[in-house]
Amino acid sequence: MKPKPFSLLASLLRPILLLSAVLGVAPAQAQLRLPSLNLPMPQPSGMLDTETLRGRGARLLAAADTRALDELRRLQVGDLLRRHRDVLEPDPHGEPMVRSQILAWSPSAASLQAAREAGLQVIEVSSLDVLDERIVVLEVPTGTSTTAMLEKLRALDPGGQYDFNHIYTASASGPGGLAGPGGAGALPASAGRSGVRIGLIDGGVTDKHPVFREAAITRWGCEGQLIPDAHGTAVAALMVGRSSRFRGVAPDAELYAADVYCGSPTGGTVERIAAALGWLAKQRVAVINISLVGPPNLMLERAVGAMVRRGYLLVAAVGNDGPAAAPLYPASYPGVVGVSGVDRDGRTLPEAARGPQVMFAAPGNQMVSAALGSPPYRTVRGTSFAAPIVAAMLAGELGEPEPQAARQAIRALARQASGAPVNGVSNAIGYGVLGGAFRNEPDNFRE
Repeated sequence: MKPKPFSLLASLLRPILLLSAVLGVAPAQAQLRLPSLNLPMPQPSGMLDTETLRGRGARLLAAADTRALDELRRLQVGDLLRRHRDVLEPDPHGEPMVRSQILAWSPSAASLQAAREAGLQVIEVSSLDVLDERIVVLEVPTGTSTTAMLEKLRALDPGGQYDFNHIYTASASGPGGLAGPGGAGALPASAGRSGVRIGLIDGGVTDKHPVFREAAITRWGCEGQLIPDAHGTAVAALMVGRSSRFRGVAPDAELYAADVYCGSPTGGTVERIAAALGWLAKQRVAVINISLVGPPNLMLERAVGAMVRRGYLLVAAVGNDGPAAAPLYPASYPGVVGVSGVDRDGRTLPEAARGPQVMFAAPGNQMVSAALGSPPYRTVRGTSFAAPIVAAMLAGELGEPEPQAARQAIRALARQASGAPVNGVSNAIGYGVLGGAFRNEPDNFRE
């Protein structure tokens, strides 16, 4: 279904969307879900003056009213809710959540009995064994308001922990923008496993792309099915991918990839993200990348806090809704390593979030990652693609989850970072910019 015109807002943003489509950045916006306008992509021959266009696009983004970026996100959330009204509904703030579901954090037997007496049914239990916690999914009876039922539960059990089953999203259509034909070519000889392990919570990672031919990937989710996702594949490649033309930060590392989408067009739920954290904790994977964003949620906050207290490093994208946007989660929870994105010259992306949640910045545009289908490599843009660079670098510093070691790993990376104020932390880049050497330049993928 083609999107309807967005009136004045659309007319203001249309030049940005058009340039983004031409440059191949629109579908790769990881948190700002731009509309699919089915615009033509440039052909391999007769390449455009992309550097000039990139500069103009950046100026347009920089000049855009940041309130418009936030409004665009609300429009897209509204579109998501309309298209999937059978399974989604808005919370009181308009954020998407699973229809007629409430989550309970490690409820007592008495709490569950009270919930049943209120008409709720237990439909799923996720045991976070290593964290000594569990999340119970409760179904609200037909005809009853989910919000009203949540308020009732909290009144019945003031000591309990309840919240909605919110949805967390990344790019719906994966990385975009033609980066040239870019064949994979012959693979270099493997240097062997490094002992480094990295966790990923995202969409499914394909096993067909050349960059993963020698990768060690352990998968979780979707009842054992592999459902490749463009966003998850691009993020994973930036961490562990390798081919003759492409190299991720840690190609000899082992990747533990949790698929919380399983092909769903609506996003990943709080319950699935928490369950994925529990699985990664059981595997003792110390560094975990989460390039997903959404609203604050008590269940997610509890799960994240349990991981942080045990010395795990959760690395998360801070979001692409603009510098004046409200904080997005999980990047804004205490102890999470929030990551922003910068361009080739170290300038913060105009659409990237700002604030104390930013701990580091890394390359977030003018670079290439793996794609599904053909061409096999495409340009990517967004804080979603900066976070895995930092996560892979941190994984090299932290082998086992341990609070003091986790703090030392962050300090070690802070010493490598550049650009931050002397004796200070920037709301734009945190402790500074990392990973410039790991940018896969688009020019290397043109023939």
